[in-house]
Amino acid sequence: MIKRILVTGGAGFLGSHLCERLVALGHDVICLDNFFTSQKENVAHLLGRPNFELIRHDVTHPCWLEVDEIFNLACPAAPGHYQYNPIKTMKTSVLGAINVLGMAKRCRAKILQASTSEVYGDPEVHPQTEDYRGCVNPIGPRACYDEGKRAAETLFMDYHRSNKVNIRIIRIFNTYGPRMHPYDGRVVSNFIRQALLGEPITLFGDGSQTRSFCYRDDLVDGMMRLMAAEDDLVTPVNIGNPHEFTIRQLAEQVIELTGSRSELVHRPLPQDDPTQRRPDISLARRRLGWEPKIELREGLTKTIEWFRSIDLRHYRPPTPNFA
Repeated sequence: MIKRILVTGGAGFLGSHLCERLVALGHDVICLDNFFTSQKENVAHLLGRPNFELIRHDVTHPCWLEVDEIFNLACPAAPGHYQYNPIKTMKTSVLGAINVLGMAKRCRAKILQASTSEVYGDPEVHPQTEDYRGCVNPIGPRACYDEGKRAAETLFMDYHRSNKVNIRIIRIFNTYGPRMHPYDGRVVSNFIRQALLGEPITLFGDGSQTRSFCYRDDLVDGMMRLMAAEDDLVTPVNIGNPHEFTIRQLAEQVIELTGSRSELVHRPLPQDDPTQRRPDISLARRRLGWEPKIELREGLTKTIEWFRSIDLRHYRPPTPNFA
């Protein structure tokens, strides 16, 4: 059945790939984005398609549309962006959730919230399961994103309990791939950009902290499977790659794959930076039949190819976006 689907943050890294998949399936796709951290060129190739529409709009303000499904991806998701304007980040998570949930309630639309593994903070449980409540500093520099996403999950659950809104919540672990913003502050984009430019590769701390890296195609597949899941699956679902790597291992692999001569340099570990992060994906395997297929080496190779193809002058580090 052809559906009218809204994707907020649809011109971003993951949003643009999701829009691409939905358009290819024949759905009527509305992409809504304010272009603070995203790029219009991410969806430029879709503009000529009769079933794709692009709207420049900030999700913190109401938008009146008639839709069947909503994917709420709108929010700066990388430290370099969400910490630049923390108040706006919190507004985007909370006011954005209120606005899209109101639309879903009015339209009786199914709605998915793109939450994050950051709700677990610096975890005391490893790997992280969905019933773990997290260890988050509510007044730290990362709190605007961590607590904003936690508040959005609360709103989604309350709209479901109070108004029977048909919700989905996906907790996204570290994801990478083509169309990452080169200056988003994420470790994969930082390392690849630095390696290709021949700059020193910056390791925060001693590089022993761990992450699990999921390639964008696997993540989008998990997101779409969750939206299509049975209506009783309203609890959060982890989507990520359970294979764990140290940050030093990632840096060494990027240097090898790029053929770079970059050296590793160390900087102090940022406040509240998690020391380990790995998803337990048992629920996704059981209820969605999902698990990642693309290994880190293959995904990095594809991502490096894309980084080589772009002109870094078309991108810029975070810029003022006052609350």
